[in-house]
Amino acid sequence: MFRFFLFKLLRALMTIILVVTFAFIVLRMSGDPAVIILGPDAPPQAIDAFRHAWGLDQPLWDQYLRYFGAIARGDLGVSMRDGQSAITLVSERIPATLELTVPALILELIIGISAGVYAALHRESIVDRAVMAGAVIGFTMPSFVLGLVLVLIFAVQLDWLPSGGQDTWVHAILPVITMSVGGIGILARFSRSAMIEILGQPYIRTASAKGMPWRKVVWRHALPNAAIPIVTIAGFMVGSLIAGAVVVESLFSWPGVGRLLVVSVSNRDLAVVQCILLMVAACMVLSNFTVDILYGYLDPRLRNMNAKG
Repeated sequence: MFRFFLFKLLRALMTIILVVTFAFIVLRMSGDPAVIILGPDAPPQAIDAFRHAWGLDQPLWDQYLRYFGAIARGDLGVSMRDGQSAITLVSERIPATLELTVPALILELIIGISAGVYAALHRESIVDRAVMAGAVIGFTMPSFVLGLVLVLIFAVQLDWLPSGGQDTWVHAILPVITMSVGGIGILARFSRSAMIEILGQPYIRTASAKGMPWRKVVWRHALPNAAIPIVTIAGFMVGSLIAGAVVVESLFSWPGVGRLLVVSVSNRDLAVVQCILLMVAACMVLSNFTVDILYGYLDPRLRNMNAKG
């Protein structure tokens, strides 16, 4: 078990290092922050002074080593735009992002899994076809297109909901729906496929042949075994929601981390962008690690395998 956790920890650390390294290189190749922040008309002396003040005139490898040394000390840098701590700027936006991502994730899990399981239990019926058609439309439609359609219908035409902002909980309805529709479609399809595969297994037919009530067969035998692939997809939903927040928050003028990322990238605010990407990578690693732990509870074979290891 110790080796299992050690392997997962090392893989998590390597993932975070690769993400941060990729962001570090790409950001510095995409444009000069000094020119973007000070403007192209700034005097060359001001631009040189800015580069020297932020260490941008040093070799790339030296900047890279100093950046990782700062991370090891818990220093995630300072915003080049306003001089505030990057972690402070990002932390101030996290609650707003959670107001969208948490309800969206709950909707995805409840509606997506329920719809997929119900469709599998009524295979080839009108309900099954309707659920699958809706699922295909849901996960193939881009979030920005869906968001614009929802704004056009419910904000412009019907005037039922606001088109943007964060004043009340009503302002979160359209963004949450926009973020959750794609995940609902994906979970519905995977839940249906997993349940159909499990329902075709011999032990399901054996349990039914022994006279066990069908409802009990589904809850005791089918759902626990179908939950293993579903948990995998649900773990990836966390990452997709964080990525979707970039588009949705910009579309609905929601002051969260996603919108801050867009603004920081356009301003080449290196420390803020790197801080956000580091936090996103950490969230992804944590969600995958949680999935691995849940595997052990859902599948006894994995627990036995790890115990023998």
